[in-house]
Amino acid sequence: MNANDPLFWLVIITAIIALSFIVIAAAMIAIAVFVNRAVKTVNRVEEKLDPLIVRANALSEQGHKIAVQGRQIAEQVNVMSGHLSTATMHLSESAALIKEEVRGLTMLADETADMAREKVEMVSRAIDTTHERVATTTEFIQRKVIEPARELAAILAGLRRGLEVLVAPSPSPIDRTYGDEEMFIG
Repeated sequence: MNANDPLFWLVIITAIIALSFIVIAAAMIAIAVFVNRAVKTVNRVEEKLDPLIVRANALSEQGHKIAVQGRQIAEQVNVMSGHLSTATMHLSESAALIKEEVRGLTMLADETADMAREKVEMVSRAIDTTHERVATTTEFIQRKVIEPARELAAILAGLRRGLEVLVAPSPSPIDRTYGDEEMFIG
């Protein structure tokens, strides 16, 4: 065959095309084998991942439920914190009122204690003054009334004895003898 002959070039082009088809067929077969292997690998991976996907879905659902519960708890905590802040405010106001009342009661107790102390001192002074006056009066009565009354009573007793002696009958003579019975002091 001659290189100038168109049939030659037709055979060569046909051979190149046939060879290209063979290469393409081989490539297709190789691709099919690789794709088949990839499909098998993917199927194995999928079989292994299916339980993980099921677990992940279950965890996702549980996570969603936990998120819903978390939101509800957060709302309840917000409501509770509002109530707690209100209660704390009322408690602090009550504590302030109690402090004021205690301060007032303390001042009243201090004033009462001072007043009571003054009254006790005044009563003590009154008792001391009364005691001094009673003692002075007793001493005065002792000096001015009782001592002269004793002296007068002594003088009157002496006068009475004297009058008794003067007015008394004369004693009987001792010339008679007394019997034992008359002499007995019993």
